[in-house]
Amino acid sequence: MEFEFWWLLALPVFFGMGWVAARVDLKSLLSESRALPSSYFRGLNFLLNEQPDKAIESFLQVAKENPQTVELQFALGSLFRRRGEVDRAIRMHQDLVNREDLAPEQRREASLELSQDYFKAGLLEHAEQVLSRMAEADPSAQVHQHLLDIYIQEKDWEKAIVAARKLEASAKRNYQREIANYCCELAITAHVHARPEEAEAHLRDALVANRRCVRANLLRGEWLAREGRHEEAIAAWTAIESQDPSYLGLAAEGMVESYKALGQLGEGLALLRGLQHRYPGLDLLNVVYQATAEQEGDEAAWRLVRDEVRRNPTLVGLDRMIDAELLRSPPERRQDLQLMKNLVHSHAQALAVYLCANCGFKARQFFWQCPACGGWETFAPRRTAELDSPGRHLARMQIGQ
Repeated sequence: MEFEFWWLLALPVFFGMGWVAARVDLKSLLSESRALPSSYFRGLNFLLNEQPDKAIESFLQVAKENPQTVELQFALGSLFRRRGEVDRAIRMHQDLVNREDLAPEQRREASLELSQDYFKAGLLEHAEQVLSRMAEADPSAQVHQHLLDIYIQEKDWEKAIVAARKLEASAKRNYQREIANYCCELAITAHVHARPEEAEAHLRDALVANRRCVRANLLRGEWLAREGRHEEAIAAWTAIESQDPSYLGLAAEGMVESYKALGQLGEGLALLRGLQHRYPGLDLLNVVYQATAEQEGDEAAWRLVRDEVRRNPTLVGLDRMIDAELLRSPPERRQDLQLMKNLVHSHAQALAVYLCANCGFKARQFFWQCPACGGWETFAPRRTAELDSPGRHLARMQIGQ
């Protein structure tokens, strides 16, 4: 391809245009920097010298002298809230909300930040007022989510149900599990205040919201058993098998007591053993073991736990097996078995916990709502020990290689 000589003439023109553009940008930058007050540069200097308190004071001076520095005010407000200086964050965001020249999107952001300031300060009513005003003109998922957080904190479950239903529309996400748990919370409140019909109505609402709501049948069975309506209680508990059989261990103890009250412990044991065989679980095994020992003796209980450990080996199951062995062994063997028991038990206890699938929080008892992250039904009804059988340990070792 031949060289075009006219490009030699165009080069000086392009160079000149670039020089002019650079001069214009430089002048613009210099004029903007001159417009900034000296407090701004002092603040930057303090930041660079790791003096955050002095830097904040300098930036506050900038915000006072230049009200148009909206982004700086937002940044300071967020910084105050993170530092725990919520009163200063509230004042900063209130000033932004009250400004008449603020753009609608900036006013919305300032209102959201102000609601979070109130929430962190524990002023839930103030936060709710801000968000409720916003929700009238801005039915976004973000606003409804903040409102829902407030209602959960206040334990205002009726409002939480309304907010969650609105969230289903705005966030396009299913909140049936959460709504069912809010209904269960309302049922517990009604039951505590001796309003059984209202409590039953809330349990029905929970099952309408989520037909797989195990918690509703667990509560119904517990309350029916207290009233002496044991057959109905057993029917409520056995319905859990069709919802989620992994939760049967939570109902097993109540089922045993109801069968005892009816004088049908043998029938109940047969049912529970069948459930344990189909859906093995440590909580269910513990209940069946204790009931078998009481009804049929230590030898039968030992055979039961031995067969279960062979079928589904876990450290906690082995711990239970040694317990059974201690009860049936001669005195001269008990000292050695007790030593084994102590060693196995210390490790088994560390594994016999429930684990939150959201945040990893561990607890000795089962929670419907995680105390750490607030998630509903994030605890699996099985203890972590049930995920630590030798076969699974081997699988993890092979994966890691």
